[in-house]
Parts: sequence; C-alpha cells; structure tokens
Amino acid sequence: MRRVPTIALQPGMRVGHPIYNSNGETLLNKNVIIKKKYIDSLLKLGIPAIYIMDESLPDYYVDDVIDERTRIQTIQLTKKILCNPDIAKSPLNKALLMEAQMNIINIIDQLLENPNLMVNMVDIRSFDDYLFNHSVNVCVLSLITGISLGYNKPVLINLGMGALMHDIGKTLIPAQLLNKPGQLTADEFNVIKLHSEYGHTILSNNEPYINKISALIALQHHERFNGDGYPQGLKGEKKSQLHVFSQIAGIADVYDAMTADRVYRKAQPPNEAYEMLAGSGDYLFDYELVLAFLSNIAAYPAGSLVRLSSNEVAMVTETTKGLSLYPKIKIIFDANGNRLMNPLDIDMSENSTLTIISVLDHIEIEELKITEQRQIDPNYGT
Repeated sequence: MRRVPTIALQPGMRVGHPIYNSNGETLLNKNVIIKKKYIDSLLKLGIPAIYIMDESLPDYYVDDVIDERTRIQTIQLTKKILCNPDIAKSPLNKALLMEAQMNIINIIDQLLENPNLMVNMVDIRSFDDYLFNHSVNVCVLSLITGISLGYNKPVLINLGMGALMHDIGKTLIPAQLLNKPGQLTADEFNVIKLHSEYGHTILSNNEPYINKISALIALQHHERFNGDGYPQGLKGEKKSQLHVFSQIAGIADVYDAMTADRVYRKAQPPNEAYEMLAGSGDYLFDYELVLAFLSNIAAYPAGSLVRLSSNEVAMVTETTKGLSLYPKIKIIFDANGNRLMNPLDIDMSENSTLTIISVLDHIEIEELKITEQRQIDPNYGT
C-alpha cells in the first residue's frame, strides 16, 4: 500500500485504504477498482491523495494508532461542535462536550493498550474537511506525547479536550482567508492570528468538561519558546506562563500541519517534518517535549520506499519506538535497479554501514518500475 497523489491516479488501480468524508460516509472502500469518474469526484472534493494497493511491491498494510471507527466518530463529533452556528455563545453544548470527553477516554484506552505503536500513517482528508481531521490528529498526537511523559488519565483527559478544541476559534475567521491559495497579506495574517483569542473566549466557562488549563491551549498553542509566537509573544520571565499542555499541542499542531496537503502548498514528507522539529528543541519548543513527541513518530512510515547510501532501494517495514531514524527495511532493488529474487531484511539500528539518503516519491517509484520492465523487455513503452 502506498500513497499516491489523486492527480496521478489511473483507472484500474485498487484502493488500499477506505476514504471517508467528515460525516463518516464511505467515499471509496478498500479494494475498489478505480475508475475515471472516481478520480474526477476525488479531485472535485479536494482530496489530494489516497492509498492504493501496488501488486508490484511487497504487500504492506499500515496500522493507525487508534481504530478506524473511533477516528471517524471523533471527527464527526468535532464537526458537530465546530459547526454549531451559536458557537460564539457560551457555554457550548454540554451533551456534545460530554460525548467528546468519552471519545477522548476511548482514545486514551486504545493508546495505552498499544504502547509500542508508532505514528506511521498520514491520513486522507479533503481541503474542506481539514479543520476537523486536523483537530482530531492534534488530539491523538498530544495524547501519545502525554502518555510518553507519564501523565495519568485525568491529566490526559484535560490535555485531550484542550487539544481537540485548540483551533475552535478558526470557526470565527472567514473561510476565504483560511483557504486562501496565495500568500497572506500582513493584515490578513493578523486576522487569522485572532483565532487563538477567539478560541480561548469560546472555551472559557465550560467547566467541568473544559477546564481553564485546557482552554489555555487554544490561547497559547502558537506561542513559541523563543518569544516569537502569538498572541502574547511570551518570553523572558513571562515564558513561565507558557503551559506545558500548550507546548505539546503546539508541537502536534506544527507536525500535522506540515504533513498535510493544503490548498496553498503540498504536504512535506514525514522525515522532513521530523527533522524540522528535531532542530526546534529549546528554540521553538521545550527540548524534552520535542524528544517525547518524536519518540512516537516514524520518520519513514511503514510502506515508504527509500534509497539507501548503497543506491539500493528498500521498503520500510517497521519502526521500533525510540529508533525513529533507524527503521527495519526490506531491500527489494539492487544498486542497478534490478529486483532481488530474495529481498533482504535489515534492521538499520543494527547496521552502521547503511543510511537512508532519500524517500522515493510517486514519480520516482513509477520510473523504477519502468526501468524494471525495460530490463525484461527493451521495447517496453516505445
């Protein structure tokens, strides 16, 4: 299974992972054979990429850190809360907040049951549904980090509620600004920055479901360790006011935003987002929090095709927690592009001679397959 840009899909390909909208409706199920009308619909819906099955490569299914049903339910619930036309009025709907709290408890239980699972999957989301998916991802990533830091369940619930609602203030920002394809003007960016204060105002006065510290996440998730963040630009003595929950959600927010396709830019590969965050410790974020976050992230997600320092090509099969940069791999092409009859399994944490020099994108994978076919049939493609 591999991720392919929607614009590069071809009729006859097979869906590798179900595609849902934010209402929980199945758009395309696993194993569906792709037709041109499906591709046109996906493009119209603003879905930038999907996972497909690729019979020419080793079969590999990527597990999510929480089950599919829980993720869908939480996205649906988040949409209900954020799309409430009376959202600016306080307090929020108590029944929905209670349901959100129960969902978060369910997520925590699942994460605690699978402590060795790494974040391998980049979810599929449309441009229009970005906010709801992003909110759930930031919640899950924040909770994983909190678990790594040894937080108990009541603390995790408060962290999860604040992280899930961290961007609620964006519902009061004009959609044309949030989804503007081009560069924002200074005035436009100043309007968008107001979402932190708007969110804090909305979340205040919602105890016991959202306490004051959870609400603080909405206000502070764009604050930075060096004082360059907003809205308060906390630094010096005031830096002590920057709550650890806000920093955790801020790290999760940055990572998820970087690895998602947006209307104004393409997603960055997970390894590049990983490297950026790895260099941000004690500059943008507290160093120990960055380490805790990154210990759960697979820099090279399972199923990725990578080129090695030997020029061989391998598929990433697994990443052990704490060894994000040193996955287990299966070498499938030699240095000359010949497919190995017996792929070689290697644990890079135990091999000091090989390093990953690049991750192959969709075009490079297709070129690799064409080269292989031409070695079999020199007239292939002519």
